[in-house]
Amino acid sequence: MDVMIRFSLFFIVLFSFQSALAQSKGELIIVKDPLIDSLIARRLELNKKKPTAANPGSTAIVTDMGYRVQVFYGSDRREAFSEQTRFKNNYPKLGAYITYKEPNYYLRVGDFRTRMEAQRFLNELKASYPTLFIFREKINAPELEEANK
Repeated sequence: MDVMIRFSLFFIVLFSFQSALAQSKGELIIVKDPLIDSLIARRLELNKKKPTAANPGSTAIVTDMGYRVQVFYGSDRREAFSEQTRFKNNYPKLGAYITYKEPNYYLRVGDFRTRMEAQRFLNELKASYPTLFIFREKINAPELEEANK
C-alpha cells in the first residue's frame, strides 16, 4: 500500500507541474521601442527626397533583380570615370554605375527589368562601344510610365 500511495503522489505532482508550466496558446506580445517606427519612416522620407549615388534621380527606393549592360572594364580608374562621363553625356536619363573588383573597374549602365530591354539597348550601343555584355544583377527599379500620358 505504501507503494500505491507513493505512485499516486508521484502522478499528482507530475500533473501539477505540467499545468504550472503550460503556456497560453494564441497570444503574441511584441515589445519594441516606439522609436523604431519613427526611424523607419524617417529613412523612407530621406530616400525619397535626397538623390544618392545608388539612387541618382529616381524617387523609387525599391531594388530588384534586373539587367545592366557593361560598356567598359579595365584597370585604369581615370579611364573608367571618363567613360562614365562620356556615357552620361550621351544618355543623361540612364544610370551609369562603376564597381571595382580587383584588379578591374566595371562600368555598367541602365536599369532594365527584362533581358529583352537590355538587348535592345545593347544593339543601340554597338557602334559606340566595342565590348558589350549583359549582366543580371540587383538594379534600382525604374519608375513605370503611365499609359495615359
